[in-house]
Amino acid sequence: MKSADNEWKQQQCVNTKRLARWTFAWVVSLAVAVFGPEFIWQDPSMTLSAILINFAVGLVMIIANKKHLTGLDELQQRIQLNAMGLSLGIGLVAGISYSTLDTTGIINSHAEISHLVILMSLTYMSGILLGNRKYQ
Repeated sequence: MKSADNEWKQQQCVNTKRLARWTFAWVVSLAVAVFGPEFIWQDPSMTLSAILINFAVGLVMIIANKKHLTGLDELQQRIQLNAMGLSLGIGLVAGISYSTLDTTGIINSHAEISHLVILMSLTYMSGILLGNRKYQ
C-alpha cells in the first residue's frame, strides 16, 4: 500500500511540474508575441508566427492541466471544479457587464481583457483556498 501511495505522490509531482513548465512557456511565448513587435521586430508575419506559437503552447498547457486534474484525488478534483465554476461564472457575468458599460459609454475607459483575466485568476485562487479550508 505504501508503494502505491508513494507512486501516486511521485506522479502528482511529475504532473505538477509539467503543468508549471508549460504554463511558464505559455507566459513567455505570450510576452514574446506582445512585446516582440514593439521591441524586437516590425514584421507582421513574425508577429503572426509568435501568436500562433503562443496558441499552440497554450493548447499543450491545457492538455497538461487536464492530466494534472485527472491525477488528483476526488476531493482535490471537487475543489478544482468548484473553483473553476466560480471563476467562469464570475468572469462571464462581470465580463459581460464590464463590456456593456464600455459599449454603452457609461465608463470612459475601454474594457480590457487583462482586467477580466486578473479577476478570473483571483477568483480561481480564492476558490481553491476556500475549498481547501472548507475540507480541512
